[in-house]
Amino acid sequence: MQRMSDAPYIEVRGLSKIFGSDPASVLPMLGQQLTKREVLERTGHAVGLRDINLHIKRGEIFVIMGLSGSGKSTLIRHFNRLIEPSAGDIRVEGRNVMELGEAELREFRRRSMAMVFQHFGLLPHKTVLDNVGFGLKTQGVAVGERNAEAKRWLTDVGLAGYEDQYPAQLSGGQQQRVGLARALCTNADILLMDEAFSALDPLIRSDMQEQLMQLQQRLQKTIVFITHDLDEALRLGDRVAILRDGELVQVGEPQEILLNPADDYVAAFVQNVNRARALTVGHVMKPADSHLSAFTIGEVLAHMQRCKQDFAFVVDDEQFRGALRRETLERAKANAARDQDYVEEFYEDIEALSPDALLEEAIPATLTADYPLPVVDGKGRMRGLLSRSSLARIL
Repeated sequence: MQRMSDAPYIEVRGLSKIFGSDPASVLPMLGQQLTKREVLERTGHAVGLRDINLHIKRGEIFVIMGLSGSGKSTLIRHFNRLIEPSAGDIRVEGRNVMELGEAELREFRRRSMAMVFQHFGLLPHKTVLDNVGFGLKTQGVAVGERNAEAKRWLTDVGLAGYEDQYPAQLSGGQQQRVGLARALCTNADILLMDEAFSALDPLIRSDMQEQLMQLQQRLQKTIVFITHDLDEALRLGDRVAILRDGELVQVGEPQEILLNPADDYVAAFVQNVNRARALTVGHVMKPADSHLSAFTIGEVLAHMQRCKQDFAFVVDDEQFRGALRRETLERAKANAARDQDYVEEFYEDIEALSPDALLEEAIPATLTADYPLPVVDGKGRMRGLLSRSSLARIL
């Protein structure tokens, strides 16, 4: 994931939406802890959103998810005011979107936010090239410049050579690539993606997810991504927000959602997730408290005795040097005429794990190891330990 500022880029403050003939009369009921069904039965009004408060950082993929009817699509349509709120506001860099006049709102939609829809939203009578360049056309960009930009983005999404085709001539996955290229072509800082990959078959969907992550590494857009698929949310999201009946239940990084669900609803939501594919070694490793910088057999054996362990890890100048086993050192000491000065020749042939590796990649090595495996980063520094028992507990 890319680095991002911790300062709020988008803020949602006290956002509520009531659907019905007289929303203002129903708003006070939201503070009475009535359920969505109870409000509907008493008033004939539907609660779309209830007092949503959240912030989104610049450059992150922020995923909003929930079951059908949870309010996620209603929420994202407030960002560019396709839906007007009953209460609350949304601010982008401190600017209240709800206070924009008609002309300002049009300009905001053209230049600051772009949207990718579930069912593509392409213009069937226009070519692929014209579809991708449509946003630039509404901005008044000259035809030569917008066509050049459109071609560049088509190349980036793998559709070079399709410029003169029409949407009906493309597969679903190709149409969604056109929709993504169209959104990116406007150079908007914020992308709103409403169930953008839900209409695609699983293989194409996975490919689109991978392409989005690759593009994000380079572009660092602020992406608000709506999905009902938890696996998709955990794969894409820097942070994930879970909605239920228009209420915000939990916001957190994917591993927080999986390991520390806020309530029984979230726990039930995540219980069937393949954690081995969603969590990394770095998410579940334990601190490496037992490493040492001693270099003689006697010193290492003494350390093992104090720690009541049959293994030890040697770290020198913050660099992981190797793993040692008590049995090996005791045999070496018994056979040696004197205490060995160095232990390098007794290092075990052990597989060090990367903190970025998925748990499923670490399972084989962990199952065959007699002791926890060291977690070592790309600079050779020891970051923690992953044991078979901690892996089993997480999974």
